[in-house]
Amino acid sequence: MRKAEVTRNTTETKIHLQLTIDGTGQQSIKTGVGFLDHMLELFVRHGRFDLTLVCDGDTEVDAHHTTEDVAIAIGRAFSESLGERRGIKRYGSMLLPMDEALVMTAIDISGRGMAVVELAIPSEKIGQQFDTELVEEFFIAFARELGATIHLHQIAGKNSHHIVEACFKGFARALGEAVAINQAAPDEIPSTKGTIQ
Repeated sequence: MRKAEVTRNTTETKIHLQLTIDGTGQQSIKTGVGFLDHMLELFVRHGRFDLTLVCDGDTEVDAHHTTEDVAIAIGRAFSESLGERRGIKRYGSMLLPMDEALVMTAIDISGRGMAVVELAIPSEKIGQQFDTELVEEFFIAFARELGATIHLHQIAGKNSHHIVEACFKGFARALGEAVAINQAAPDEIPSTKGTIQ
């Protein structure tokens, strides 16, 4: 099974997680930021990953360090689980509606980490702790750590919660597709270069 265990400790956050890529959507997530927990629970369920994660972060300051460092740790776990990327489909995409919101997500596990995030989220905060600008920070950190190109483009939406939820659900579905094993070429690295780095 493709799985990883990651511990990441800094002066700002202490994170421990266990990830299984080929899971069923089981989760136990405690970041100290309620909205982030909610988004990660959706991510795990819709990607059908299994994730146990605990983060002790400096949420008395704000949710920035926790959000970014959690993304780094999860991205690292995916990277370690995938190894040399042998057999994966590599690409995934999803056009996901969430009530009035519609978000397009696409991913290429290319070895080159970057995120293009084009969202027009109306409110500056969701809940007590979560600054909506942290959505972009999450996906930038995840992309860099995994070595993937991620695109998130909002097509429609007025409700901030719905827009962000569409991002995490759509990303989960696209990532689930990208990490799936290509049954036609289960032993091949999906690159003409012969490597994904």
